[in-house]
Formats: sequence, structure tokens, C-alpha cells
Amino acid sequence: MAVQISKKRKFVADGTFRAVLNEFLTQKLAEDDYSGAEVQATPTRTEIIILATRTENVLGEKVVQKRFGFPEGNVESLCAFAQAESLCHKLPGGFAVRRACYGVLRLIMESGTKGCEVLRAKSMKFVDGLMIHSGDTVNYYVDTAVRHVLLRLDPTGKIGPKKLLPDHISIMEPKDETLPTTPISKQKAGKPEPPATPQPVPTA
Repeated sequence: MAVQISKKRKFVADGTFRAVLNEFLTQKLAEDDYSGAEVQATPTRTEIIILATRTENVLGEKVVQKRFGFPEGNVESLCAFAQAESLCHKLPGGFAVRRACYGVLRLIMESGTKGCEVLRAKSMKFVDGLMIHSGDTVNYYVDTAVRHVLLRLDPTGKIGPKKLLPDHISIMEPKDETLPTTPISKQKAGKPEPPATPQPVPTA
């Protein structure tokens, strides 16, 4: 049976949890440019959104789960944005696409979801479990996230398109002109003269 507490104690407990969490993450994630955390607590679940520059080093829930005593298996890996961000950092590191996508699928399915789908550029699709694609139910039961990854375009490692931005202005260096030292005259070829017509020869 849930213990009823007053609103004042609830606000104090939430504020204390946010302060302790912020101090704890500041110490642990100082090298990853930690800039804050948002806590969204509901009666059924607690969502912690960590703001940092190096997101690939922040992914995971074991440290927070151990520090604040969340029950084992209660921390879900069902956030679409977190899993998409994790997959986004695996691909440029040299991971095979199929291995990375199936790893994310396996992790999500082990967390207790009914189905998952990973779609890459509308050309590769990885599906597991039951997925809902149509109807109003999609708006309530399906969580989606989109991340764009710019992979290497050629073996030399040049990244990005070669076309410049529209607001980029480049000034060309003027070419050195060579001034003539002596006057130069050119004779233009005139029109060719028509052939002369033969004159009649008088006979005696």
C-alpha cells in the first residue's frame, strides 16, 4: 500500500532529489561538459534527461540506478531518443550496420517492449516483435526518434559536400598582366579576290 505524504513533503523531497542528482552528475560528468538535468517524475515512472555535449559518454543508467537505489530492471531502455543517439554514435566508429541495429533491437526487446523497428534511409529495415503502423493507437503507444549520421563519403576521409554555402564569399586573386614591350601589328587576312574572267582574244 502506497504511503500518503503531504504536498509540502512531496515538494521538498522532489527538490532534494533534483539538487542531489545535479551535484552527483556534476562530479561524475565534469569531463563530458555536463550542463544540467531535467527530472520528470510521474506516479508510474521517473524520466531523467541529461544535458551534455559528449552524449556518447553519458548513455546508460547503471550509475544513477546504483546511486539512488532504483530497483533492478525498473530502469527502462525504452527511450527512442536515447537508443537513436546510441546508434548514431556506433555507426561512425566503424560498427557494421546490421550488428549495431540488431544490438539496439535486442536491448530494447529485453527491456520489456512489445515491438521495435529500426529504419535506415528507407532502404534497410530491422523489425522485431509486434509493431503498430496505422490508426490512432500509434500516437499513444509508439515512440519515434530520427537521427542523421554523416558517414565517410570517400576512402580519403573527406567529410561533407563540396558545394559551398550560399553566404560564403570567395575573392579571386587577380592575374598578373604582361605588358607588351614592343608594338605588335597583325595583318588581317582580307577577303579573297574573285577569279578574273577570261577576255576574248580578237582574231584577224
